[in-house]
Amino acid sequence: MIRDLHEQLKRQEISAVELAERYLKTIETKDGEIQAFLDVRREQALREAEAVDHKIMRGETVDLLAGIPGALKDNMCLRGERTTAGSKILDNYIAPYDASVVERLRQVDVVMVGKTNMDEFAMGSSTENSAYQRTKNPVDTARVPGGSSGGSAAAVAADMAVWALGSDTGGSIRQPASFCGLVGLKPTYGRVSRSGLLAMASSLDQIGPLTKTVEDAAIVFSRISGFDRMDATTAESKGKMFEDFLDADLRGKKVGIPREYFSESLDKDVRSVTMEALERFKSLGVSVEEISLPHAAFSLPVYYIIMPAEVSSNLARFDGIKYGLRVNDEKERMVAAGSLLETYLDSRAYGLGAEVKRRIMLGTYTLSAGYYDAYYQKAQKVRQLIRQDFERAYGQVDFIFSPTAPEAAFKFGAKTDDPLTMYLSDIYTVTANLAGVPAVSFPIGTVEVEGKSLPLGGQLQGKWFDEEGMLALAHQYERWS
Repeated sequence: MIRDLHEQLKRQEISAVELAERYLKTIETKDGEIQAFLDVRREQALREAEAVDHKIMRGETVDLLAGIPGALKDNMCLRGERTTAGSKILDNYIAPYDASVVERLRQVDVVMVGKTNMDEFAMGSSTENSAYQRTKNPVDTARVPGGSSGGSAAAVAADMAVWALGSDTGGSIRQPASFCGLVGLKPTYGRVSRSGLLAMASSLDQIGPLTKTVEDAAIVFSRISGFDRMDATTAESKGKMFEDFLDADLRGKKVGIPREYFSESLDKDVRSVTMEALERFKSLGVSVEEISLPHAAFSLPVYYIIMPAEVSSNLARFDGIKYGLRVNDEKERMVAAGSLLETYLDSRAYGLGAEVKRRIMLGTYTLSAGYYDAYYQKAQKVRQLIRQDFERAYGQVDFIFSPTAPEAAFKFGAKTDDPLTMYLSDIYTVTANLAGVPAVSFPIGTVEVEGKSLPLGGQLQGKWFDEEGMLALAHQYERWS
């Protein structure tokens, strides 16, 4: 899709301004119901599109992504514009700088149509935890789009943006991609800079694209990846254009199927669609064999110890003093220590939602004296065992395949009263974040639920920094389908 639009722009069959207007009109028509956007950048987007048109008219070479309308999850800083992370505590926060991914996208002249809704501080699997609005799934508006990048997924699925960026801490790009019938890529940890991303859990977070096709995901990914001096965890990509490797010869490659992911508890319809996908892999000349990830059963409990611990630390800065909302701002000048404490407590109590408070409390508990060794330290040891499972598995196979999520999109309110049930939505996705491997979700079929045909995604996990092989297999599967 991106490549076709690029060729139309080059041939001047359509202008970048006309293209931007088309998507802005769709937002105007559809977003009243879908509610994917927190802010729409109409004037700014048209200025960005006009600059691309001037370059094309002057005969300058423009990038594949130049002039292509995209959207940004609202936990990425956009200079001079509001960045809320879906939270009231940052309702009035204006970012003073661009996130590194935004800087890179500006360099290739993208058109950003708006900032998308999300679960507050990326904590959720349904986008029901936003402090502002509930984003609906364009496939069935009675159902959730997934989370926490539900706004980005819904924007692309409803044709309000060609591509969007999300962030993935335990599946927050891939699960919405599955629910909305899209491609969602979580890169290798360190492949994309986190500078300017409002941190949830720093050792797990990664930024990645949501798109309609694998090629589009590769195109966006190529423009945001690489070393960044503002993020010491980043690795060099050497300017690799991942879209150039999608037709690689994959004959002889091996896909591993973890027996732990295909237990009797797996929904029979999800199992059926996944098994059909495996047969399609075989038709591509790829062999399929069973493997074991023996510590996979511990992934979810490990994740829900490590992640809240990092949340507790990262969100300590939102105290009513340094950023955003300050309750009691009109009280006396907080000379007394009691007044300062009151401001901290009141600002966080009012500004943070229930799920955020829950995870802060869980994290603070596991990091406290007497529990650090029993919970957090032990979880880190098991995390290393999970990584070692992947190292052994990749000595045997090239990729690992599973469903992206244990079910298709569920209805609003189905899991809000039981957080543990909601957490199970991440059961197949958290391992990639714990191990730091790349993973991509892409459509593999549909399941019938209450008379509705709902999309289902399959997840490929690759070796560290082998996005090119992983994306090539997903692309060839997509093209064969």
